Amino acid sequence: MGERALVVIPTYNEAGNVPSLVPQVLAQDPRLEVLVVDDQSPDGTGQIADVLAAKEPRLHVLHREAKLGLGTAYITGFKWALGRGYDYVFEMDADFSHDPAHLKEFLKAVAQADLVLGSRYLNGRVTIVNWPMGRLLLSYCANIYARWITGLRIWDLTGGFKCFRRRVLEAVDLSRVRSNGYAFQIEMSVRAWRKGFTLKEIPIVFVDRAEGQSKMNRAIVREAVWMVPRLRLMAWFGRI
Repeated sequence: MGERALVVIPTYNEAGNVPSLVPQVLAQDPRLEVLVVDDQSPDGTGQIADVLAAKEPRLHVLHREAKLGLGTAYITGFKWALGRGYDYVFEMDADFSHDPAHLKEFLKAVAQADLVLGSRYLNGRVTIVNWPMGRLLLSYCANIYARWITGLRIWDLTGGFKCFRRRVLEAVDLSRVRSNGYAFQIEMSVRAWRKGFTLKEIPIVFVDRAEGQSKMNRAIVREAVWMVPRLRLMAWFGRI
């Protein structure tokens, strides 16, 4: 019980998911705590999280003034965790696409790695449920593109279910992270790899959300397209 782990969960209009998700996360291991980072959800997600936190000391809530994006939400959560001495910090979606049951597997795997990534494509095997074929092909091809350009031989570079050791987040200059959409996942993994940390993938089953709406849009796709070669150039010039 000397180790502490924080699961950072960004939210925007996740009122239908948070009341069920938080207890399931906390039930996986007594070391786990949750930080909800809410971007002023119009559906009252932040207020619901506050009510839950009043009864659950392992739940914490941060309110941001507007919808500021996934990447900045995680950066905010990382800095909050570093300031409070957590040993491990997770990224996790609020929509149940990431099964809380996998958290136990992450905690085992992080004993042998600095960054553990939950993979939907490990060794070429696809473990995604209920995605339309178009989105699946976009995601799979995006990972091939990211692997080829960055040189990082990870099967699922765009996945958002991760566990960082504290030392990784301390070594990465969070103020220089530029991505804010799903490219954020690629950038954080590449920065950790370029710093010499050990990355490990574990298989997960990814199930498309049942409540709420996806945050994917064209701007997020465009950001990922140009950020990947930028990361390669930054590595060449020693700016990672």
